[in-house]
Amino acid sequence: MIRMTEPSKITSVPDHQPAAGGIAARARASVGPKYLTGLNPEQREAVETLDGPVLVLAGAGTGKTRVLTTRIAHILSQGRARPAEILSVTFTNKAAREMKHRLGQMLGHAVEGMPWLGTFHSIGGRILRFHAELAQLKSNFTVLDVDDQVRLLKQLLQAESIDDKRWPARMLAGLIDGWKNRGLTPSQVPSGEAAMFANGKGGKLYASYQERLKILNAADFGDLLLENIRIFREHPDILRQYQQRFKFILVDEYQDTNVAQYLWLRLLSQAPATTKPTTPTVIPGRAEGLNPESGDETSARDSGSAPSAHPGMTEHAAVAVATPHVKNICCVGDDDQSIYGWRGAEVDNILRFEHDFPGAKVIRLERNYRSTGHILAAASHLIAHNEGRLGKTLRTEDQDGEKVTVTGSWDSEEEARGIGEEIEQIQRQGEKLNEIAILVRASYQMREFEDRFVTLGLPYRVIGGPRFYERAEIRDALAYLRVINSPADDLAFERIVNVPKRGLGDATIQMLHDHARKRRIPLFEAARAVVETDELKPKARGSLRDVVAQFDRWRAQREVTAHTDLAQIVLDESGYTEMWQKDRSADAAGRLENLKELVRSMEEFENLQGFLEHISLVMDREGGAEDDAVSLMTLHSAKGLEFDNVFLPGWEEGLFPSQRTLDEQGRAGLEEERRLGHVGLTRARRRAMIYFATNRRIHGTWSTTIPSRFLDELPAANVEITESKGGSAWGGTGGYGASRFDDMEAFGSTYSTPGWQRAQANREGNRNRGGGRNGGGGRGSFEEEAATFSSSSSSGPDFGSFSSRRRGPLTIEGELVAKSTGTTSEFSLSDRVFHQKFGYGRVTKIDGNKLTIAFDKAGEKKVVDSFVQRA
Repeated sequence: MIRMTEPSKITSVPDHQPAAGGIAARARASVGPKYLTGLNPEQREAVETLDGPVLVLAGAGTGKTRVLTTRIAHILSQGRARPAEILSVTFTNKAAREMKHRLGQMLGHAVEGMPWLGTFHSIGGRILRFHAELAQLKSNFTVLDVDDQVRLLKQLLQAESIDDKRWPARMLAGLIDGWKNRGLTPSQVPSGEAAMFANGKGGKLYASYQERLKILNAADFGDLLLENIRIFREHPDILRQYQQRFKFILVDEYQDTNVAQYLWLRLLSQAPATTKPTTPTVIPGRAEGLNPESGDETSARDSGSAPSAHPGMTEHAAVAVATPHVKNICCVGDDDQSIYGWRGAEVDNILRFEHDFPGAKVIRLERNYRSTGHILAAASHLIAHNEGRLGKTLRTEDQDGEKVTVTGSWDSEEEARGIGEEIEQIQRQGEKLNEIAILVRASYQMREFEDRFVTLGLPYRVIGGPRFYERAEIRDALAYLRVINSPADDLAFERIVNVPKRGLGDATIQMLHDHARKRRIPLFEAARAVVETDELKPKARGSLRDVVAQFDRWRAQREVTAHTDLAQIVLDESGYTEMWQKDRSADAAGRLENLKELVRSMEEFENLQGFLEHISLVMDREGGAEDDAVSLMTLHSAKGLEFDNVFLPGWEEGLFPSQRTLDEQGRAGLEEERRLGHVGLTRARRRAMIYFATNRRIHGTWSTTIPSRFLDELPAANVEITESKGGSAWGGTGGYGASRFDDMEAFGSTYSTPGWQRAQANREGNRNRGGGRNGGGGRGSFEEEAATFSSSSSSGPDFGSFSSRRRGPLTIEGELVAKSTGTTSEFSLSDRVFHQKFGYGRVTKIDGNKLTIAFDKAGEKKVVDSFVQRA
């Protein structure tokens, strides 16, 4: 007889999970999943430690991506969570796709149903669409890009009668983005910061901007997280739903999170409340304009002190969390690679992880699978000088390999020549150009390398941005010069006729095109004809007449003015330089530096025509990503990449570390610059080569530089001093050694050209004067036995003893080569001297090795003493 139980009396059976350490768990573990094979002990510990908060400090090249992906595979294969119960946050869509692909390979099938694997903004946008009505939006809201943001802000500035030239909309967009990255709503922006824009109207404009976004059913990228944070704070029931949904949280590149991302993660990573809060959803402190944490969290973070309560939690939520359960959150990152502070990243987020998550387990991945021993030792010794770090030391079981080399050059041109020749030598050894990278601190450094590569015929690609001559500001400046050189260049004229803005819109341009086609003349001549008629409105006609007159004047000046001076005149008189000077955007300063570098690059050419022909060769080179080519990029763009051979030019004070960063951020900025150096070194697998120049043109002026303090912080046992292969380099104390043509072995044959004969004659002359390698230590040759690196950062590096022999400047093929940059000058006041460019003059002031000279024709100039000789 079968007895039926009433439905109401059936006792529900809870879901079963194998007990930790039990028979089922141990039996499952004995199967030995294949994805765990090949992991080192630290990596395996990071993968298998699933309970509680875990911080994985993963140094460069230690396999952090593999650890993160394997950890997800382990969670899924052990049945600890379903795919939809794992929140995995990355910084790029590419990283998210790669993670899904690797998971599919590990588990043997495609990973489906992981909707919460993505970037901060993609996941934040998904949550916001679910709860759009709570943000006064509809679920089909539009996400504005930067251009749309700027257009909207321009409308608001016009409505407030604010001069958008003095207070550009792009500057306001940057301020608002910065506030949102810090999790600040309009009411929470400090009054001092709001006063930075439009005489205190910044906060009001931010509020108006947010109101306008709601009307347009739109959000910007900052809102995708900011609105999430607000919804979670004001609606704890919704926050609780997501806290219960996500059994595991994994975060990649945690050191690069900003304040908003930090607050968003902290809210989601709290264990869900065991009881429903009875307090209303009004946030305490909101009326006072405070953050709803204990105390003013924002000001606490900005001052560098730790808040008194968990960030991101409302007061009632903090009271409700009485459960001993700890959220399973795993953050992977490297405090030594936090290099994006300039865009809001907070290295303190990773430094205070153990404070935020008491009882957290910290696992250090220190075995590097990328670089050789000498490179890792140099990088570790450098970064050890930082105080704000958790500490780890990279090691390898590979060979020590080649030492890190440090090479001094006379100037940046020689630096580019030396690196170019080194690359050619590497190529001759059968290595691929794809395995060679040049990592610069500032984008304007790229120009000389690009020119050199074109001369040598070396293919190259610029990573993370356009090539120098493809940048918008450079193309604009070149367009002005092209019209001067060829008035029939319609494409160039059309590009800049209304840049900067002159009130010449599309209708005016179309009229010029129509007139030019009818009369079969260039646009410039059409403009000359149109301004003599009444076809245009008076304002547009006047602007166009001024443009025509300017080009006529510049074309006349071309005959009597040096092409470099003419370029500067054009940029100034056209208003183009002023346009970028008034631009308050973050990249305006860099654009101005690029323009100065463009003018400087023209000095190498005899005239404007020759320069423009060179540019056409540079611009003509096209290459696909699959081509074998040298990679050229900034240090910031190199994060996550690796190459066999890495060149690191420009290690000089003021450039690296950046003087602007030091001035604006002090010690914190210095430590971020040092982290940037650490990142640069650890991009190299086999060879890391550091360069510095004694003279570099900065902001259009030649300056004598000193080697970077970071060179002093490298370990002597892992560094080798080498001489430049770029021609002229260091010589004796205050004097150059022999000519770059001294090494006869470097040439496979002799030539009968006049240049070669002069080089041979110079070589013999140098030997007779005792200036050869045996007499003066050789051109650019450091005496390595005597060279030492000091561990102190208070003084420049001591590169050993040099020959004390002095001699006059050396002339190679009619070019005066400077001698050195000693600290004292051999010249005296009133000495009569000769400079190859400025002619004769008399010394009026001496500052170390820098002379102020009153030249007979060129006027007063400041020059390095090695560029002059006694008259």
